[in-house]
Amino acid sequence: MSAAIEIRGARVHNLQSVDIDVPRDAVTVITGVSGSGKSSLAFDTLYAEGQRQYIDSLSAYARQFLDQIARPDVDSIDGLAPTLAIDQKAGQSGGRSTVATVTEIYDYLRLLYARIGTPHCANCGSAIAQQSADDIRASLIGLPEKTKLTLMAPMIRGRRGEHREVFETIQKSGLIRARVDGQTYLLEEVPVLAPRKNHTIEAVIDRLVIRDGIDSRLHDSVDLALRLGEGLMSAIVQKPDEAEGETIYSTSMACVECGSSFEELEPRTFSFNSPYGACPTCDGLGKVGDGDDADMCSDCEGSRLRREARRVTIGAVSIDALTAMPLSDAKAWMETVTSHTSALATKVAEPIVREVRRRLEFLMRVGVSYLTLDRAADSLSGGELQRVRLATSIGSGLVGVCYVLDEPSIGLHPADHDRLIDCIRQLQVQGNTVVIVEHDEATMRHADFLVDVGPGAGKHGGHIVSRGTPDEVAADPNSLTGQYLRGDRRLPIPATRRESKQWLTITDVTTHNLKNVTAEIPLGTLVGISGVSGSGKSSLINDTLYPALAKKLGLVSAKPGPFKSLRGATAIDKLIPIDQAPIGRSPRSCPATYAGVLDEVRKVFAKTREAKTRGFSTSRFSFNSKEGQCELCKGHGVERIAMNFLSDLFVTCTRCGGKRFNRQTLQVRFKGANVADILEMSIDAASEFFENVPKIHRQLVSLQDVGLGYVHLGQASTTLSGGEAQRIKLGTELARVSTGKTLYLLDEPTTGLHFADVERLVGVLQRLVDGGNTVLVIEHHMDLLAACDWIIDLGPEGGVGGGEILAAGSPETIAKTKKNATGKYLAMTLASGQAK
Repeated sequence: MSAAIEIRGARVHNLQSVDIDVPRDAVTVITGVSGSGKSSLAFDTLYAEGQRQYIDSLSAYARQFLDQIARPDVDSIDGLAPTLAIDQKAGQSGGRSTVATVTEIYDYLRLLYARIGTPHCANCGSAIAQQSADDIRASLIGLPEKTKLTLMAPMIRGRRGEHREVFETIQKSGLIRARVDGQTYLLEEVPVLAPRKNHTIEAVIDRLVIRDGIDSRLHDSVDLALRLGEGLMSAIVQKPDEAEGETIYSTSMACVECGSSFEELEPRTFSFNSPYGACPTCDGLGKVGDGDDADMCSDCEGSRLRREARRVTIGAVSIDALTAMPLSDAKAWMETVTSHTSALATKVAEPIVREVRRRLEFLMRVGVSYLTLDRAADSLSGGELQRVRLATSIGSGLVGVCYVLDEPSIGLHPADHDRLIDCIRQLQVQGNTVVIVEHDEATMRHADFLVDVGPGAGKHGGHIVSRGTPDEVAADPNSLTGQYLRGDRRLPIPATRRESKQWLTITDVTTHNLKNVTAEIPLGTLVGISGVSGSGKSSLINDTLYPALAKKLGLVSAKPGPFKSLRGATAIDKLIPIDQAPIGRSPRSCPATYAGVLDEVRKVFAKTREAKTRGFSTSRFSFNSKEGQCELCKGHGVERIAMNFLSDLFVTCTRCGGKRFNRQTLQVRFKGANVADILEMSIDAASEFFENVPKIHRQLVSLQDVGLGYVHLGQASTTLSGGEAQRIKLGTELARVSTGKTLYLLDEPTTGLHFADVERLVGVLQRLVDGGNTVLVIEHHMDLLAACDWIIDLGPEGGVGGGEILAAGSPETIAKTKKNATGKYLAMTLASGQAK
């Protein structure tokens, strides 16, 4: 097989017939400005073709159960191994998936607890032990010589009556003694029992001393005790020179105290996706209700499991308590788990424990040690979910695979980068090819091969500007990435920092891991919230400050986390959260509809002479309206054809030719273009086209300002990345008239941005602040933090080790702080004028 993956004539999306050789068994980073074609090359060409070739190698019977993948627009790809994508999309991770299930750790934990867990009665809390008759005999015969034993069979436990028939049964069995309410009697001497009192009666089976030759007698006595006790027996044991004690034995899963029966432990007992293990109240979801209104299930306390499963322990720790620990604590517990078990149980547990420890170690190495195993997968950020999947891939031990990763450094503090890079390198050392779409400088510098795609975005991109080792790309004068790598181009650092006379203060916040923190935010400035992953940034801003402010402003929001007071909110009259959630969940949603551009375009078309003549209103120019949309494809532009054994085929609508609108609507033109032509334009092209229509032009310029000129107005929202969706929201807000008292909240706005894109973004944010507004960003990117007026840094670690405000002040102040990781990297940024 070739030493490289040879791609020839790739034309997917904006790729300009690209030819490139990607080295096998190496780490390759593909970078470039937003919209240049990086993902088109890595995911839509390389990954898609690898998946297609693999699926095509399967039988026709197997292929009918799989989603088929169309062949990407490429002349040829040779030397390609099966491909696996580790991206930021939630995929099949629904409300039932957790960190433990995604990583398959939960499968091992279920097996561990089923094999060596000690169940406890859900009614009285007593430990339940199940042993065979042979196990019981072996336990007794193994006692020291001269140990005195009294074997008994429980006949009645805590029941009213005289119970004469019970004593008759004991006598008919050839026995002569019974223990009644703790006192031993010969059967003929048993007193008449008070019929209205509860009594406990046990047949005394045998009294013997452990010595040679006792095996046969002990064997028969144990059998008789278990037969009379219906699987239960007890033994009073007095070892030489020791006080006597009593042990209860059971051959069935039943409580020896209250008699409650239990099913034998199986892995499914601990599965919240199975009716055998799921809490019956919440059906294994851990919460009751829908969406933001859902409350924690009061019966299982959010653990998802039924009561019986939660009462099984290993060394006093139940499976729900273990999964609620941060990963670092869970790993520490797993190191000592076998100290709580017998020699036999230890032998059974060792291979299971070894695999769990290995997978926990990988999770910690990718920088998510602050997460808990029971954390819902759909609550993870895109970067966290991708790193969890990365750890799972390393743990799988696959070789000969081509992994394609999408910005694995997202959401990761620079202090955690080295461990992430080590994990990526381990994937490659195991015998795999790793291809990464990435903008992080540290990841680029550690790559074996670097590809710079560009030079611009959209139709101005799609070319390989530079390729080679990181040093070779850095030395290439044609590479924009190279200019930043060699330090010729830098993001300007403000000469002065804004000062504020008004402050927003939230006090004594204890949400999640926050430790009674008080945050003071200067209004009218650019404020950065920094700290290592899991330190409490989102808990402070997204889970507490935002909902608390929303409530003050009368907005609908989730309930804020616990805090004492909020001061200074009267200085804010508008609250705008700008996150990375999709701008729409239907292909009908697009940038033009979200930003309001299409509304204005429809007004322009409705005012044309042709539209007025035909009596067309603005609704006529919407592909969502029956009067304007194509009758055949209903405004989708494509027809769906179901294919057996093949993927469903989507063909261009034969009636409208993919235009979405009916013929009458398309006959109306403005400056020679119909409404379908407008939607096919890029934002850059549309901005030039509507240069003399002020309202539309202003909206489009705002989208250009945030680096989205390459995006098409009619592009389906489902095809946009989280970063692109966030910038569409930002551009839309930028086009609106500012009140000068608006607070903008952005969560990692540099996601998916090249060095040059970050430079442009900072300019946009500074414009918002210059208008008197406050911009608050949760961010790890040192370029953006260095441009802030004020920084609040949390830490010192993630999870329970974080939750404190380590420092607050200007970037220069933070850089001088010795105890925080942010200060170290920020100091390097300020010294060089460029993020490292």
